[in-house]
Amino acid sequence: MNELFTFTAGAKKIIFGRGAMEGLAAAVGELAGTKPFVVIDKHLAERGMADRVGNLLKEAGLEGVLFDGVEGEPPLEIADEGAEMARKGGTDVVIGIGGGSSLDTAKAVASLAATGAKAEDCLGLNRVPGPGLPTIMVPTTAGTGSEVTFTAVFIRKDLKKKEGMNSPYLYPSIALLDPLLTLSVPPDVTATTGIDALCHAIESFTSIQASPMSEIISLEAIRLIGANIRTCVHNGDDVDAREAMLLGSLYGGIGLANAGVTAVHSLSYPLGGRYGIPHGMANTVLLPSVMRFNLPGALEKFAAVAEALGETVDEFSVRDAALCAIEAVEDLIFDCGVDSTLETLGIPEADLSVMVETAMTVTRPLENNPRPLAPEDALEIYREAY
Repeated sequence: MNELFTFTAGAKKIIFGRGAMEGLAAAVGELAGTKPFVVIDKHLAERGMADRVGNLLKEAGLEGVLFDGVEGEPPLEIADEGAEMARKGGTDVVIGIGGGSSLDTAKAVASLAATGAKAEDCLGLNRVPGPGLPTIMVPTTAGTGSEVTFTAVFIRKDLKKKEGMNSPYLYPSIALLDPLLTLSVPPDVTATTGIDALCHAIESFTSIQASPMSEIISLEAIRLIGANIRTCVHNGDDVDAREAMLLGSLYGGIGLANAGVTAVHSLSYPLGGRYGIPHGMANTVLLPSVMRFNLPGALEKFAAVAEALGETVDEFSVRDAALCAIEAVEDLIFDCGVDSTLETLGIPEADLSVMVETAMTVTRPLENNPRPLAPEDALEIYREAY
């Protein structure tokens, strides 16, 4: 246990519950906003969410500026594009609505619009020059936890890799979570985004940066997700399960914000950067193999993961209980209908060595990993997941 630790809730204020979306205009007012800039997923906008948001704002006498060009795995250029539009529109608060791509873009837009910085210059750790515009994050998937993290991740098309802005200035002002917004998420997306949230929870729990407070949050996230994700995938209208999943995703994000993630994320970055594989799918394919590698470095913690996932391990040795965690995750992935491998995702086997080179440059998660990971280890994990 660390004797000295810090803890953050991620957002300055978290509003959670059914119907929370109806308080969007009030949240804008709480931040003294008069002209909100709404960053929204393209497909979500087409399904009527943009109109709903516009109506909520208009009823409160607010006229928002809509930026609805965000798609999955967004390119870095979209952050600069949105920031320029926000500056020209005289916006004073940024709202992000959608999955992680929309929320990450909104956080970056708020920062760039206020500081005048360019997105490329803000990549890395603590390179955002100053505070951004106030932000409200409204997730519509139970997955990334971006509503409470200090990270915004983008694709560098020129380099065929993913890179992120990481700065305390990116923490949102308000996180507004409404489980009702997740009811329409299709089963396949529910599965991979939900397993992404589980990944955050397991990684942050087993991270060497974990603290007694973050461990409690991460372990509860594992419990909530493990108990509810199957129902959300196969009976998506179950509001109770959706609510529990969104709470688990939120807790996973808070765990991530405090303890960081581990090698799963380092190894998954090349899948998104080079091949456009959605982040949740990339993490899903790699999670069991990375857990298997990390097992000797955190036996007791993986045993606790197994128990949180509902496994009965009272009479097992610590190692056997830890092994149950991997089996439980594999069963969960199978039950959620995800049977992809690196091969079925179209990754050329000849590219694995190149992927290793890229993954090893994503150093922060590797530094958190409970077991040191060398390039040859990364290659073996890719081969196992192939």
